[in-house]
Amino acid sequence: MPFEQFDRSRLELLPISRRVHDLDLSVMLDPDGPGPSFSHPAIDILAERILKARERGAAVLMMMGAHVIRAGTAPYLIRLMEKNLITHFALNGAGAIHDFEFAEIGGTTENVARYISQGQFGLWIEDGLINEAVQQGDARGLGFGESVGRYIEENAFPHRQYSLFAAGYRLQVPVTVHVGIGCDIVHEHANADGAAIGRASYTDFLIYARTVENLENGVFLNVGSAVTGPEVYLKCLSMARNVARQRGRKIVHFTTAVFDLLPLEGVQVRDAPEKTDPRYYFRPWKTILARTVAEGGESYYIQGSHRETIPGLAKKLLQENV
Repeated sequence: MPFEQFDRSRLELLPISRRVHDLDLSVMLDPDGPGPSFSHPAIDILAERILKARERGAAVLMMMGAHVIRAGTAPYLIRLMEKNLITHFALNGAGAIHDFEFAEIGGTTENVARYISQGQFGLWIEDGLINEAVQQGDARGLGFGESVGRYIEENAFPHRQYSLFAAGYRLQVPVTVHVGIGCDIVHEHANADGAAIGRASYTDFLIYARTVENLENGVFLNVGSAVTGPEVYLKCLSMARNVARQRGRKIVHFTTAVFDLLPLEGVQVRDAPEKTDPRYYFRPWKTILARTVAEGGESYYIQGSHRETIPGLAKKLLQENV
């Protein structure tokens, strides 16, 4: 006997115009302006590694958490995409939602404490369009990220110039989405199709793994993703190394970097923390900075806010890429 399920038809969805947004387009950074000032010794090294990777035709992959989009860094990321300096962007489901909302209504981020008390958190009519976008794209064999970018671009969202996903669709640069079912507000909606969401996100997983096959002499950047970033990268690297080994190749000489807020300065990040150290459970350290580069790679940790670190790296890259 199947267990009883929640009937989503009972939900009341409201227009997103009735939602108070914590962020609007005023947070968007201008890559042509002076920008925030940020310095770190690893920035110059990473810029050099990225430029060399592109000269060799190797992958430069950036995995990021949703807060990177919320921080208004998309104009810098789009510029790096346009200059062919980052060849693949990867996000979680929340990152796609923030990008979609900025492009659609010029605002994003609701007050969770306020709306969860009302039983209204995430239940806004317009957000359900992401589910439509994914279903339409999945029917064409597209991944989650390309489906979202296509929908934003083809429906001429008014602020699509700020959308990383729309830019990826226009330029045909992978922007993949790695979803955990039940983690995102759009999964609450009655039009959420778990099969389509899962299939489209799995397509993106395979696109990501194909990029990782080209990581030898490349660069992997993880920006503000504490769980999804390290875990998806770990599985895709194992898949890529498995195939490379069968062909007499290795994927060991590459550079990784983690951009986050945890204070790790002065720590030898190439050495994974002991299990008795609470920081052992900070996956970016043990997975990205230590274990996966142990056979010949390099790794760097950059502490700082995304509104400072992303422009810091981007400006250095754009200055050198002349």
